[in-house]
Amino acid sequence: MITLEEMKDELKKELPRFYEGIKDFQELIKVEGKELANLNNLIDDAVDQLFIETSTWGLARWEKVFGIITDESKPLDQRRSFVKSKIRGAGVTNVELVKEVAESWYNGEVEVIEEPSKVSIKFNSNYGVPSNLPDVQSALREILPAHLFVEFLYKYFLIGEIHNVKTLAEMETLTLDKFAGGA
Repeated sequence: MITLEEMKDELKKELPRFYEGIKDFQELIKVEGKELANLNNLIDDAVDQLFIETSTWGLARWEKVFGIITDESKPLDQRRSFVKSKIRGAGVTNVELVKEVAESWYNGEVEVIEEPSKVSIKFNSNYGVPSNLPDVQSALREILPAHLFVEFLYKYFLIGEIHNVKTLAEMETLTLDKFAGGA
């Protein structure tokens, strides 16, 4: 984002020095600088919409292209993840693809365990159930064959992992959903 002052400085560089003392040209630079800075920022914003990672108001267009129903109540990062999973989900389904799609939603490391009748998705990076689990499930259901059972495995704290390992202050920062059997 370019500021008015930066744009005015750029405009002044383009003019001969003898214009510096003319009040009318200073006012002209101020007015044109404001308009050009606004235009420059609008162009930058429009370019941001061309990329999933930076798209904001243009994300609905991406969702439309991939047949996703826009839900503006969801955070932008979750909506972007859904679009990315749709892009990655094209083609033959294999362990690598399932891993890529799950990780695009989870924003962490996922292990995929393949068995003849089921696929297990193990979330390794964070403790507890991912906040956007329904979205992860939906994205995986779209790429996995219907006959496969999908199992989700979560990482929780166990008493043995924290007893004599974490301080009381560290324990106070942990929420119950990070523990096995926690709410």
